[in-house]
Amino acid sequence: MAWAEREARRIGKARTLIQSGIPQSGGVWADIGCGDGIFTSALCGLLADGVVIYAVDKDRYALQSLQRNFAESYPSAALHSVHADFTRPLSLPPLDGSLMANSLHFIRDKAPVLAGITQRLKPGGRLIVVEYNTSRGNSAVPYPIDETGFLRLAESIGLHEARILAKIPSTFLGEMYAGLAFASKAD
Repeated sequence: MAWAEREARRIGKARTLIQSGIPQSGGVWADIGCGDGIFTSALCGLLADGVVIYAVDKDRYALQSLQRNFAESYPSAALHSVHADFTRPLSLPPLDGSLMANSLHFIRDKAPVLAGITQRLKPGGRLIVVEYNTSRGNSAVPYPIDETGFLRLAESIGLHEARILAKIPSTFLGEMYAGLAFASKAD
């Protein structure tokens, strides 16, 4: 299978997981722990014109690669690469949404990290988490959070209307899910 075909398949799976949690086109979003940008691409494809995405990762080389590939594929979207460790406070503008795909499982103590990230959400803003649906870790996925754990965690940090959007089979650890939760709306 050619690289482009493999990447298109990966982006298609990412879109399948998150599409029902994406409200409309445009907006300001962050992809936290974006890695090579598979979910960044899916997010941009779903949000279309007018989207501004902050791609956050501590791997400079992954961010440089993402920046090159993204400019070719999505010339009308604004991508801002942010070289940072997302376990520390992030300097981001107010966000319509934040996506964390396959990044939360690297954090042992998830609540304070996730609470810090969700503080950047506008009132009613969305948090989408994509993770392996297991609670058993390994060397590649040290601290996974299954769907029940995500729902509890979202509630514990003050997010609302948490739910599971979609699940897909995974050759690694059996299944992946996408969860959605909302920041409180302004009074």
